[in-house]
Amino acid sequence: DCLDELFNPEDRRYRYPFINCTNCGPRFTIIGSLPYDRPATSMKDFPMCPRCAAEYADPLDRRFHAQPDACWDCGPHISWVNLAQGQEEPQWGDTREASDAIFAEAVKLLLDGGIVAVKGLGGFHLVCDASNPDALAKLRQRKRRQGKAFAVMVAGTADARRACHVDKAEQGALESTKRPIVLLRKRAEAQFAAGLADNLPELGVMLPCTPVQHLLLHDFAEALRAQQGDSALPMLVMTSGNLHNEPIVTDDDQALVKFAGIADAVLGNDRHILSRYDDSVLRVVRVGDEQAIQFVRRARGFAPLPIALDCPEAQPKQETLLATGSEQKATFALVRAATADDQRPDAFVSQHIGDVENAETYDAWLDAEERYRQLFQETPHRLACDAHPEYLASKWAREQAQRNNLPLTEVQHHHAHIASVLGENGLFGPVCGIAFDGTGYGADGRVWGGEVLLVNQQAYERFANFAYVPMPGGAACVKHPLRMAYGVLWAYDLLEHPAAAVALAPLGDEAEVCDTMIERGLNTPMTSSVGRLFDAASALLGICTEPSYEGEGAILLEAAMETAGADEPGAAAAEGAAGVVPDDDLAARERYAVTAEKNTATETSTAEDTSVILLDAEATFHALLDDLEAGVPVSVIGRRFHDAMVSAIVMSAELVRALYGIATVALSGGVFMNRYLTEHVLADLAAAGFTAAINRDLPPNDGCISLGQAVVCSARSGE
Repeated sequence: DCLDELFNPEDRRYRYPFINCTNCGPRFTIIGSLPYDRPATSMKDFPMCPRCAAEYADPLDRRFHAQPDACWDCGPHISWVNLAQGQEEPQWGDTREASDAIFAEAVKLLLDGGIVAVKGLGGFHLVCDASNPDALAKLRQRKRRQGKAFAVMVAGTADARRACHVDKAEQGALESTKRPIVLLRKRAEAQFAAGLADNLPELGVMLPCTPVQHLLLHDFAEALRAQQGDSALPMLVMTSGNLHNEPIVTDDDQALVKFAGIADAVLGNDRHILSRYDDSVLRVVRVGDEQAIQFVRRARGFAPLPIALDCPEAQPKQETLLATGSEQKATFALVRAATADDQRPDAFVSQHIGDVENAETYDAWLDAEERYRQLFQETPHRLACDAHPEYLASKWAREQAQRNNLPLTEVQHHHAHIASVLGENGLFGPVCGIAFDGTGYGADGRVWGGEVLLVNQQAYERFANFAYVPMPGGAACVKHPLRMAYGVLWAYDLLEHPAAAVALAPLGDEAEVCDTMIERGLNTPMTSSVGRLFDAASALLGICTEPSYEGEGAILLEAAMETAGADEPGAAAAEGAAGVVPDDDLAARERYAVTAEKNTATETSTAEDTSVILLDAEATFHALLDDLEAGVPVSVIGRRFHDAMVSAIVMSAELVRALYGIATVALSGGVFMNRYLTEHVLADLAAAGFTAAINRDLPPNDGCISLGQAVVCSARSGE
């Protein structure tokens, strides 16, 4: 209804950039306090004109009690500052003619290859023409964002289908009122500008969600088609308006400072954003005829919708608790005590905040935590945090617990991963928990990340893990994965393999340094991380030796498989979805197979830090090097490596079922952001008779950790 009015020349709100009604418009990002009334929002600065006030007071009107209701006469207006031209004072769009002139300037700048910072609901976007490789290169250079794909905005699903495959579930997600970024498979025949989403099978696509975005894209499309004809596909890059690793910018004055040297102009407005929100990102995963939403980032449109902790065997707790989450992809969870009317406690998991090792992001985390407590009017009686001794959020929790004499539950990272799946799916356990990620602080002080756990909400036992391998240089292995590859080959006694010398040659003199560090135990933590094994494989295959963002090696390793064919679960459900190179070589699968052996370690003795079984990937990497030496295509080697990991998961689940009779498997951790791995594991587990559970309302990466901590803390408080 509002869109009809927005583009209706006869309507009094024709082309008004802040048109809204009770069915749309901003909510959480403008709320200062509850109850949700206009004086308690950032709309308090805009007294309603008589016509808007009459709509607001009329129960039969579509804008009855629409708190952000406004029009040209009484509401917010857009502003324009051309930074490239040295403009200092904003140009205001306080009339339709002035506003249209600003949009015209923005469109001209975009068509000329410029970059515009555009204020959205929860923060700024940096915007450029997605079909202009020069503009994309300029944006990457200025924002210091090399390699990582950009998301794009198109006008509607029809335009999205010209670039990508879109099935019904994906269409539903795109067109929902939440307007997330949806990861869609690119069409093989579609042409994409260099620098948009190179070497990846997917493209992040979103539809407009604000009147400003509708107007900008509408005018850009008209101008582009006037230049290039009706066959042109208007697409705008819409990437978070921030510097590398910093939170998105929300304030107009700050935008003029932060975006100097990045954006050529700032399209802002005078309606203040009170809560910072990134765009949500998700994909649809398929197993046969079934489909499920998998979040990559949960933020605008979804947070802070409550997650009911509906676990029938758990007793409802009459306490409010706060779980502080992880260090990366940080969220926190505020769990409101159950009431007499509703025996299920509600968990309000915050929006994605980012990596809190960055000082400004940590400040954003503190601000968001305080805002949630104020808005929901809850004071935590218990705290939960990650067991890592150095996580900033965990340190904050320990300080708060000591200062306020509050009970604190420290939760092992991978237990939290699996507990989040239990909480989301209404399970108490026990389950076989497969927790595969890049980094997590283990109970034995080592870096975990390849864990098979026996889990219920209160506790866990470590049943199996990938055998430890050294990380020469520690965190340096993440940025320089050939170091990780050296550590893996050292552990598996494969450094003398003929293919190893070639693959590790780019290390140069660093190889000797790595060897010395490992032999002497200098800054060389030991890890069981599957994420690091993916990094090592990607580096050995020459796919990614110098990642420009977290997880790039694993992402490109998965992408390298997608060169031909259609051999994946649910491929028929996606219209013409690209597949991977088929591999029916049973002998090759046997060569790559991860082996399981009894753990004979005697250093520790608890069921938390000592596993029953060790998973050994030595054969996997030996086969990888053999195939590399034999000239087997990288796409096939990548497929075989992935299949080895799928088989290792199913084998682990079968061992657990044989020994303990547990037939429910819960999967979580950043490694399961891999679409191929997730879909094939789910399909193979189902074929083997298992019930599998995954994260549904939260991402499997560290964005789910706070909920998992809350589940464990709640369960333990009543044990």
